[in-house]
Amino acid sequence: MRLSAWFLGLLICGLFACQEKPSVDPQTELDTYLQTQFPPEVPGGVIMVRKDDSTLFSQAYGLADIETGERLNIRSLFNLGSISKTFVANAILILQSRGQLSVEDSLIKYFPDFKNPEIGRKVKIKHLLTHTSGLPDNRNVSADSVFYLTAKDQENWAPELAVDSLLFEPGAQFDYSNPAYNGLALIVEQVSGMKWQEFVTQNIFRPAGMIKSLITDGPFPSGGVVHGYQKVGLVYVEDDYGEEPTFAAAGNGGVWSSADELIRYEKALRQGRFLSSVKNEDAQTVKTFPNWASETPPAIGWSWFIGQTEEGLKTVGHTGSQGGFRCNYVTIPEKKIFFVILCNTPKDIPAITDFITNWLRKNKHLD
Repeated sequence: MRLSAWFLGLLICGLFACQEKPSVDPQTELDTYLQTQFPPEVPGGVIMVRKDDSTLFSQAYGLADIETGERLNIRSLFNLGSISKTFVANAILILQSRGQLSVEDSLIKYFPDFKNPEIGRKVKIKHLLTHTSGLPDNRNVSADSVFYLTAKDQENWAPELAVDSLLFEPGAQFDYSNPAYNGLALIVEQVSGMKWQEFVTQNIFRPAGMIKSLITDGPFPSGGVVHGYQKVGLVYVEDDYGEEPTFAAAGNGGVWSSADELIRYEKALRQGRFLSSVKNEDAQTVKTFPNWASETPPAIGWSWFIGQTEEGLKTVGHTGSQGGFRCNYVTIPEKKIFFVILCNTPKDIPAITDFITNWLRKNKHLD
């Protein structure tokens, strides 16, 4: 999974669009646009837009599986890519709320075999949560791509224990890290005494009513999930487990869920079902560090990216990109707005996010 700084802007897409009068038929307007983005007989996507408990828009476009011709629907299980990190972060916060760990804990407590113990003492859980650890991505995926086709969390985290030096002092700047969340998943396992996938299932999925959602634990789930595809020339080629290196590393991108179950996740977060509303609000607040040295101000909470709309409304969410999957999870808490974009082939997520944000604005949902 490769994510770069471009996704930081996704949560504030649509901020500079002009105000327009509401269209006569808002759903038709959005559907017409999305039909141009998702041709019907190829891999596509699912779009769900909600305000409070009302569905403003819900539609699926394209195929879940090219071989069988199965079509996508709002219950189709997509790989969420990095949206998965929010589940791992919430697992850490649940354990902290129970007094079983602290985000202030140094990594040496959980990983005493750091080659450079001073690094293990400097870097804390909070730095992994906010991508401010300074740990370089020490995995040589390109040179050993066959190994990384099946490498799980442990194998993806192990190279981090062998680093000789940090890119910067922990807390000084942002540098997005997938291995950080493989490490966090392993911490959940150590502290809880169970597979982290099972911990999330018991402590997040079940309280939220996410009865169909799954988490990768090695091979591609045996069935019932969407396949991811890349377009190569005029042909769609499968790109998920077995084709995409690091796909089996679940802590950074292993959750599979659907539009209808992500509604339940968002509702559970708002209602404090597995993490108190106060703790969730804190998780969705920008974290700052006294030694911050970057010209770019921090914009991340405990895994969540925070921005604001043109109207000054706070936005909270996370994007995801893994293999052929592209996703975006966006909330505007003050207006109780939530929308999700789930795609099983690369699409222009910033443009779609921008259009939906402006569509909400035009139809007075941001007033």
